[in-house]
Amino acid sequence: MLYDENENENMEVIDELNKRAHLRKKAIICGMIILCCVVVIIISIVVSVKMKKKNDNHPKQGSSVAATKPQEIKHIQIAQHDMEQIKSKFVPKENPNAQEEITNIYYSDEKVAYLTFDDGPSKNITPRVLDILKQENVPATFFVLGSRVDLNPDLLKREYDEGHYIANHGYSHNYSQIYTSKDTVFEEYAKTEEAIRVALENPNYNTHLFRFPGGSSGGRYDGVKGEAKGLLRDYGINYTNWNCLTGDAEGRTTTDSQMECLIQTMEGDGAIIVLMHDASDKSYTAEALPSVIAYLREQGYTFKNFYEIF
Repeated sequence: MLYDENENENMEVIDELNKRAHLRKKAIICGMIILCCVVVIIISIVVSVKMKKKNDNHPKQGSSVAATKPQEIKHIQIAQHDMEQIKSKFVPKENPNAQEEITNIYYSDEKVAYLTFDDGPSKNITPRVLDILKQENVPATFFVLGSRVDLNPDLLKREYDEGHYIANHGYSHNYSQIYTSKDTVFEEYAKTEEAIRVALENPNYNTHLFRFPGGSSGGRYDGVKGEAKGLLRDYGINYTNWNCLTGDAEGRTTTDSQMECLIQTMEGDGAIIVLMHDASDKSYTAEALPSVIAYLREQGYTFKNFYEIF
């Protein structure tokens, strides 16, 4: 075969082109790797900064937390207070994280029961409830009506002196009066706070906690309630509802029927906030209370009140 000089030159050109193509390919691959690394680093920095801000900054005082389940909530650590402090006229303290901690109760796996009583104090039912709680050594929270406090200041003082948490349920419990506007909601709250202070002879007492009559949302007054939550939040006032009830305000007048309602509504929950009432027409609430406490103990529950947060 004859030697072809042109063919040799062509082969050299092809080799050179192949080398350049290979180098370009390597450069592109290296560039893509570097770009990916830069993107990953940037994303990591952004996430770290956001997480740091979330952990370092406290939420706005009394901020409202949406009623949606948090993505990652397991066991909630709730602040502890010494019961001797509570029994020796312990005054609730402002907690800038209170609304978040209250919301977290609903999603905690911890078996804790917050027994709450609305619409009192009343002369015939509240003493019976207090006697049972004292006998069973169970702390509770009383969401009191200002109008009832004015009539029964001695009972409010007994609730407080025996270590129970005093919270605010408005003054009148008259929906059309309370929910005229967000301002009337705040006025009812403020009027009840003053009634509590007078009864306790403590001008600096602050409950820090409100329960909307009928719940904090829904119904014909839903819009006003939403506006009122914003106003209360501006003043550092927190609110809570319930995730369990005995049905004593829904026609459950026997112990068996109340226990049935309790068991149904607490199903699947860890921590529970139990709604009950100590108004003057709720004698069956007091009758069912020992069974409620006994059942919850059998299920492994311990009892707390909102001194755990404030």
